[in-house]
Amino acid sequence: MRSSSLAGGRGWAVAVLTACALGLAACGSGGSGSAPAGNSTPAAAQNVLPIVVDAGPAKGVNVPFVAVTICAPGSSNCQTIDHVIVDTGSTGLRIMSSVLNPSLALTQQTTGNGAPLVECTQFADGYVWGPVKKADLRLGGEAVNSVALQVIGDPGYGNVPSDCSSAGPAENSVQAFGGNGILGVGAFQQDCGPVCAQAATPGTYYACAGAACQAVAVDLAHQVQNPVGLLSSDNNGVVIDLPAVAATGAATVDGSLILGIGTQSDNALGSAQVFALDPSTGTLTTVFNGRRYAGSFIDSGSNALFFPDGGTAVCSSGFYCPASPQQFTATNQGSNGSSGSVDFTVANADSLLATGNTAFSNLAGPSSGIAGFDWGLSFHFGRRVYTAIEGRSTPGGSGPYAAY
Repeated sequence: MRSSSLAGGRGWAVAVLTACALGLAACGSGGSGSAPAGNSTPAAAQNVLPIVVDAGPAKGVNVPFVAVTICAPGSSNCQTIDHVIVDTGSTGLRIMSSVLNPSLALTQQTTGNGAPLVECTQFADGYVWGPVKKADLRLGGEAVNSVALQVIGDPGYGNVPSDCSSAGPAENSVQAFGGNGILGVGAFQQDCGPVCAQAATPGTYYACAGAACQAVAVDLAHQVQNPVGLLSSDNNGVVIDLPAVAATGAATVDGSLILGIGTQSDNALGSAQVFALDPSTGTLTTVFNGRRYAGSFIDSGSNALFFPDGGTAVCSSGFYCPASPQQFTATNQGSNGSSGSVDFTVANADSLLATGNTAFSNLAGPSSGIAGFDWGLSFHFGRRVYTAIEGRSTPGGSGPYAAY
């Protein structure tokens, strides 16, 4: 199960814990539709993508989804793909090959010697593998051309290097991954950054000639990018806006992914408190039960709060199952000296999941394998949560930061 994030720095690990992965429900197939070029989003503004939290294609819980439109570069041949996970804990767009229309024929990105560029993205519990291709992209009513994205599970690239596959089982299908893809809109502009630009880094980028793949360095401009940072405007970060839910959850929830921070009336920072993030890891410090967890993070791609609490019972599902709802308080601290407490409730996961609902603000689990406190989607309900991209100017200062 994907129960940790940012395990290796710049968001290489993505946190999505699905009911399918936990064996809580049968898994279904993903869906996608097509849209001609020029169609506008039904959202209230050009810089808004509607979010839906529902069971999705893999029968999950607490997973936020958006739809994105992908076009063959320079053409009107486009496809709108729904149930793409929106994730502030990773960087870049990654789409399942199985849901892509083959007629798009996306442009393969190559290395300097002409070999296809292929990527391995490792998670705490497994990996995804697939080529890096170029596409034109529409997010809500805004567009960016020639974006590098990863196509997960492309059957033309079946030979996975051992230093990639050793991360665990493959998650190259909609059912295993929990969605038709993932839109990483975290605090970094590239998914690996200077580390992969300076030297070949096993477990990340590869040049593949036939069945032979060799790790290669990839300059910043050719790495998989945060597409929000490539927009002509509204390009300094995102806001996730989700309503509060009842103590027993909600069947579905509608919210918004708003592009930009302080660039339009709908994304004003207002009175949100800014927590500067570590510029290398994107993390902040959470103080809980007298201990400091410097590797903590706010992550819409984690479907619960994950934190260490040895006194709370754990269900067979892997979530916490206290006999009655428990109240906790933790304090978040940013590298800018900002500090603020957070009160939260943890309910019995078995009881929550038995409702058949898919959105919960009080779903939590142990943070095994994480050197910090994971403020997942449970934290987002009833809040506007801001993620500012590194080096970009905003009314709250330059990113990277999180604010709420």
